[in-house]
Amino acid sequence: MAQSKARKKKAPKRVLALPDLEHAKTAVLNSLTSASGQRTYEYAIREFVSWYCSEPRLAFNRTVVLRYRIHLEQRGYAPATTNLRLAAVRRIAYEAADAGLLSPELAAGIRRVKGVRRIGVRLGNWLTPEQGRRLLECATPSSPRQLRDQAMVAMLIGCGLRRAELLALQLESIQQREEHGVIADLVGKGGHVRTVPISTWVKNHVDAWTAAAGITHGRVFRAINKAGHVWGNGMSAKVLWDVVRAAAARAGIEKLAPHDLRRTCARLCHLEGGELDQIQFLLGHVSIQTTERYLGCKQKLRVAVNDRLGIEPDAA
Repeated sequence: MAQSKARKKKAPKRVLALPDLEHAKTAVLNSLTSASGQRTYEYAIREFVSWYCSEPRLAFNRTVVLRYRIHLEQRGYAPATTNLRLAAVRRIAYEAADAGLLSPELAAGIRRVKGVRRIGVRLGNWLTPEQGRRLLECATPSSPRQLRDQAMVAMLIGCGLRRAELLALQLESIQQREEHGVIADLVGKGGHVRTVPISTWVKNHVDAWTAAAGITHGRVFRAINKAGHVWGNGMSAKVLWDVVRAAAARAGIEKLAPHDLRRTCARLCHLEGGELDQIQFLLGHVSIQTTERYLGCKQKLRVAVNDRLGIEPDAA
């Protein structure tokens, strides 16, 4: 009798109540190391929980998740967005099963739900060299705010930093290596460490800002209040977006995001003869294929890369 009661207590559920979903969500978020990843997954899970609890369902199972995928497709989400939402649901199922809240069979069925197939190649947004110059030269900075904003734009397009990397940048990380300015030991996405070279013109913008703001240590980029005074020890991602949008508007460029400047940095490096592996090091990509997507590389057949190898019979 006692054994049957114990078995009943440990039996995993087929229907997850709101407390169970919240428990699984907390476990998912605790398993992520990136702050941006936590924010993204928290929003995706919150959206799913809202949809799941909006009407009674028999079980948290594969059929329900398939219905959720249809719901996402009907809302017109891009395949990448839909697949991210489904990935969050799979993580919930995994954590719920691991905690004994959900039947392993149901969790396995949910993890087998496939994402939406992406057809075609997504076109990135790159600036031309002329647009890049316009973005940097559209205003002569005279106030600390203008100096900060121009330094931020210069770092994004000149060093290819991610938003979080720029906002977390410490002044102590800007050093000299091999007689060249660098951001030393930058911890990027997924905890990967890299060293990012800084061009002289970018360093000049940063130096002008830190000198005007009196920054000698800690975060490089900080908030500025309405009176024009630097305060705090950092700034929000929203301010960075506003800075990039304002710079784009002054330069007559439409729909420019901070990440477009990272992509532009890679493309301009490539146009100037930069080697693919060096651009990969600069951006901190684990996969060379990711770097190729940033460059928008296309295979050239009319003038093929292997037409001239230096070993042809007429090379001499």
